[in-house]
Amino acid sequence: MTVFFDEVIDRKNTASLKWDCCKQRFNKEDIIPMWVADMDFKSPDRIIQAIIKRAEHGVYGYTESSEKLARTIMNWLAKKHQWNVEKSWIVHTPGVVTSLNAAILSFTNVGDKILMQTPIYYPFYSSIQDNLRELVTNPMKNIDGFYTMDFDDLEKKLAHGVRMMILCSPHNPIGRVWRQNELEKVARLCKKYNVILISDEIHSDIVYKGYKHIPIASLGEEECLNSITLISPTKTFNIAGLCQSSAIIANEQYRRKFKNTINRTGAGMLNIFGLEAADTAYSCCEDWLEELMSYLQSNLDIVEEYFEKHIPQIKVIKPEATYMVWLDCNQLPLEMEKLKDFFTFNAGIGLNDGITFGKEGFGFQRLNFACPKTLLMEGLERIEKAVTELGM
Repeated sequence: MTVFFDEVIDRKNTASLKWDCCKQRFNKEDIIPMWVADMDFKSPDRIIQAIIKRAEHGVYGYTESSEKLARTIMNWLAKKHQWNVEKSWIVHTPGVVTSLNAAILSFTNVGDKILMQTPIYYPFYSSIQDNLRELVTNPMKNIDGFYTMDFDDLEKKLAHGVRMMILCSPHNPIGRVWRQNELEKVARLCKKYNVILISDEIHSDIVYKGYKHIPIASLGEEECLNSITLISPTKTFNIAGLCQSSAIIANEQYRRKFKNTINRTGAGMLNIFGLEAADTAYSCCEDWLEELMSYLQSNLDIVEEYFEKHIPQIKVIKPEATYMVWLDCNQLPLEMEKLKDFFTFNAGIGLNDGITFGKEGFGFQRLNFACPKTLLMEGLERIEKAVTELGM
């Protein structure tokens, strides 16, 4: 079945952010976009058929939160992550970033401090700053390409008036899968300093063999009651355009405030096709996911081997989860301010510039390898050619 993922699909003229907005994003149209985190694969056939069936009904009226989907999510979390949640804890939303903004509005006030661990997914910055909260960073330690949390710095920051912490688990863009002892320390410190914990776990189902995602709220009752977990099938099953996610909130007071904010901002109406796709994904597509992970692992192996053999000047930070690699380009003989332009105009590919993930991303790029192997190889060959022309 992995042959399925080898199909090269023309995504141009489909209102694709990744493929149709190259000119706006990179000032160059003729590039291979390997940036934004969606995949160049078709979604599972079962999802496609479920959407077609719902479309054929012909009536697309207002929607309501799906109890059926809630039970499907409960079963998925129990089976995949050994986390037993109650139906009442689940709040459906249009997206994880929407949920993050709703949480910020619900549990903090203007001027409150919110902490996150950098480098980190760039919409987190705007979610904090656009809502007029104060950003506090807890930079991770990069030890020979392996990133760890700086717990001494974390405690110092939390002890000085931080109201909320945003955890990225698994981490984007680094690809770390946090170990249980790391999660326990985070939860303990948040509880100690009365800090609400928001855990973005959208990549929790894209984890490679040898690693295990642990929902931080599954560690115990106290951790569960002091946290809000954000999940979505959109990354895993390539349905980001259908806008469906869920917030898992065991604390009844938190849940009530969160729901009020969602309704007050008009974000409570759900996409009817997103509901169908999410229910189908979580109930019928586990076999597809297994095939996907096999293909992604093969692509990751190709990326690692290619850079090591042909482009050793760029170091691959091996991800434990997600389908992105964090590339350390600091050894290239060019000014790091020009790094994005180098990949765009010299190599002809579009990557995420590391600086957008925070100042700790200076000299790095993020590459999305969730694409057919032929496309991946073309991108890697373009990078090799461009680096060779630098005279290295």
